[in-house]
Amino acid sequence: MKNFIFLFTLSFFLTLSAKASDLKGNVYDSETGEPLVGVSVSLTNTNENTVTGLDGSFKLSKLSSGNYTLKISYTTYQSISKEITIDKEGSQDLKFYLQPESKVLNEVVIKSNGGANEEHTARRLEKEYTQVTNIVSGKAIEISPDLTVANVIQRVSGVSIERNSNGDGQYAIIRGMDKRYNYTLVNGVKIPSPDNKYRYVPLDIFPSDLLDRLEVYKTLTPNMEGDAIGGAVNMVMKDAPASKPIFNINFSEGYNQMFFDRKFMGYEYDQINKKSPYELNSKNYEATSKDFPKGTLDYKYTNPAPNFTSSISLGKRFFDNKLGILVAGSYQNSYRGSNSTLYNTQLVGTDAFSSIVSKNYREYSEQQKRYGVQGKLDYQINPSNKISLYSMFLNLDNIQARNTLTTDYSSEYHPETGDAKLVYATRTRFTKQQIYNNTLQGDNTLFNDRLKIHWSGVYSFASNEVPDNTNIIVNGEEKNFVSTRTKLAINPITHRWERNTDEDLAGYLDLTYRVALFGNNVDFSAGGLYRDKQRSSFYNNYTLAPTNPNAVYGVDFTDYTQLDLVVSNPTGAVSNSLTYDASEKTAAGYGMFNYKTEKWQAIGGVRIENTNQGYNLLFPAGELRPTGNQIYTYTLPSLTLKYFLNDKQQLHASYFRSLNRPGFYEIVPSKVVNEEYQERGNPDLKPAVADNYDLRYELFPEAGSQLFLGAFYKNIKDPIEYTFLADATRGQDTYYSPGNFGTAKNFGVELDYIKFFNKVGFKVNYTYTDSKITTPKDKKIIDENGNLQKISVMQTRPLYGQSAHIANASILYKDTKNGWDAQIAAAYTGPRINTVSQFVDNDLWQEGFLQMDASVEKRFKSHFSIYLKANNILNTPNKLFIKGTNAANANIAENNIEYKGRTLIRDDYYGQSYLIGFRYKY
Repeated sequence: MKNFIFLFTLSFFLTLSAKASDLKGNVYDSETGEPLVGVSVSLTNTNENTVTGLDGSFKLSKLSSGNYTLKISYTTYQSISKEITIDKEGSQDLKFYLQPESKVLNEVVIKSNGGANEEHTARRLEKEYTQVTNIVSGKAIEISPDLTVANVIQRVSGVSIERNSNGDGQYAIIRGMDKRYNYTLVNGVKIPSPDNKYRYVPLDIFPSDLLDRLEVYKTLTPNMEGDAIGGAVNMVMKDAPASKPIFNINFSEGYNQMFFDRKFMGYEYDQINKKSPYELNSKNYEATSKDFPKGTLDYKYTNPAPNFTSSISLGKRFFDNKLGILVAGSYQNSYRGSNSTLYNTQLVGTDAFSSIVSKNYREYSEQQKRYGVQGKLDYQINPSNKISLYSMFLNLDNIQARNTLTTDYSSEYHPETGDAKLVYATRTRFTKQQIYNNTLQGDNTLFNDRLKIHWSGVYSFASNEVPDNTNIIVNGEEKNFVSTRTKLAINPITHRWERNTDEDLAGYLDLTYRVALFGNNVDFSAGGLYRDKQRSSFYNNYTLAPTNPNAVYGVDFTDYTQLDLVVSNPTGAVSNSLTYDASEKTAAGYGMFNYKTEKWQAIGGVRIENTNQGYNLLFPAGELRPTGNQIYTYTLPSLTLKYFLNDKQQLHASYFRSLNRPGFYEIVPSKVVNEEYQERGNPDLKPAVADNYDLRYELFPEAGSQLFLGAFYKNIKDPIEYTFLADATRGQDTYYSPGNFGTAKNFGVELDYIKFFNKVGFKVNYTYTDSKITTPKDKKIIDENGNLQKISVMQTRPLYGQSAHIANASILYKDTKNGWDAQIAAAYTGPRINTVSQFVDNDLWQEGFLQMDASVEKRFKSHFSIYLKANNILNTPNKLFIKGTNAANANIAENNIEYKGRTLIRDDYYGQSYLIGFRYKY
């Protein structure tokens, strides 16, 4: 019947006598109704031909009268050839519906999934998914300016990103909820994080060219893991082809503007000892200076090699299309950096705002080596049974050198004569992060397709290694505006080893049974998961000093490798709370129904999750709780409703309860100094639990266009926030620590609009978010006896990391006939809290910023294409500030410290990045 309707409709349009000198129309997928982009449309025996645009439309103009054969063809679809008559009266506007290719092989039917990474597929899935979802297609990723998943995800409505020290995106903030409130999936399976502190996954480790599409779920259903208050990120990786073999290869080179203006600082990171002297020798081994190669102190300033990226994908089906194989790999080697100015502050007396006491000028030089490989095997046993094996390995090496020059404003500072006290510090740090995932999955159907079984067995491994993190500190001075190094600081050199590994074993089972109810089918589902996560963490550091403590720079040494050193703590500092083992066992079960009528769809049920989380300090150093354990169970109900106004409009409503578990690092009672402050864990930290409400109007008016208008509300109990706290016994000492703080509320509205006009397209989204949380803050006052005293007050503020305004706008141009793709993309992130201060009104805010990127690609008929990508075109800085000023800052000779009634605390510049490359696709 379906084929009859298709043939009748097609015959109706094509047998009409054409009375036009112009011939125009649209081409659609006959099954989904989605427009097809890049379809070849031609009149045989003429030079008249064109291709469909972004909205599936085409036009052939100024045609001579006569009879022609119109041919419409598209890869993985059945071609159409029909006779048509053209005359000079009026114009014709036709519609054509192409059928996907399919191949019947005995009992096995393999349907084409061609276009799985196309834009029209992304729009269709957004319409069909039960969750409130936004999707970025693999095709959109390919022609975008972005090279990593972290940069791609910033284009999604309601999503902003947190950047790393070189300006690249690293973590996603979804709907104003910090990165801790989200989780990451690969092909629907959760993966562990290599991060040494937290459970969220750094998205910059994923090369974007390994993806078929990127999905962002903003609501949950009972069959999804419940620890996402902000949302979940699912990376659908490249899959084996449905029929025709694929062979894609890509190479590119580029440069960062930063290193046109200054040199790149490198060091001999190949000399690094991967393990500390403690690990390489016996437990009581006493290290000497010979155990520490000086390559990490041997600095070289060069013009770096060009940035380089490459990727390859190969896929084919065998044995009558039953067996599909795909292998893909990606390699990126880039040189990035930043110039950063950081002002250190303190709150004096009863001042309302902190005053600046010193300035750190930092130059970062970072080489990043990012590579990933993946393989996929799937075997279709018969129409009812399929099994697949997916393997992935990702590696990110970050080789960083950081030079810091500190100017002390608190003593010996005379800007009028150019005199100041200085400190020179250099840090070299090599970080290796790895993720490995191996997933075996099966899909089985029984009882005439009424019972469906989906199961997964997963092994995942994630690691983070920072071997021989080296710091050296040298005192200096500025005299008459001339800066020089003088003597080494006390215990000036430190070598630090850090390592952590997460190992996951998990099993998933989902059962779905379909029955007839009230004249419609309803699916009843049940299932669950069990995951055993094991973490191991190691920390050790050594301090070295010169044999001559009075050595003078420029006299006794001119190069740090010339220093004669002695180890101050020869057995190392392994006895600390950052060397520990931890485990987390999660068991979950759910029940769910899915009932759909012509006008309604309801998906609801309940999920129960039990967590057993604990730690054991291997070398406790006076901690009151060297071991700890907490067990908790949460019931998480949810209900999703979809109301179909017509075939192009629907209302999407959702309620779900979700939670956020503390990470291992957060509950271990550790004490460690990172950068300018001490961090401590909190063994009493509890999970945060949220009730989430969502409503979205969804319009799919025509040809891949869409309009989403939605609102969301979250009520979060015991939200987890990091704050500065005063030490209980030494009140003058402060530390940074996570805690639970009452109840927080988060409300927002989202607009997402996509519109195509043949060769030109527009993508625009905007999100407004308003959140409130009330936490204790310190305030200094003078008591009735005239003494300075610190009191605690409550202050209401937005959630950490939440911007009130987030917007994206992209203009796309696509000329399929001539092989052109181009786009300009702008992303705006409004002001947000970067660091929560211990004191009232002294939080550090990140200034709102606009980032502009662009790309252009030209394809040739030989399957080759050449492309250009440009990132951070405006060289947008990252600025941090306090919302107030202190009169004491007027004594500092810096012009830009105070502006718009605010105090500048940090100012980072990353430079523009450019890339040129070529691509071959067969």
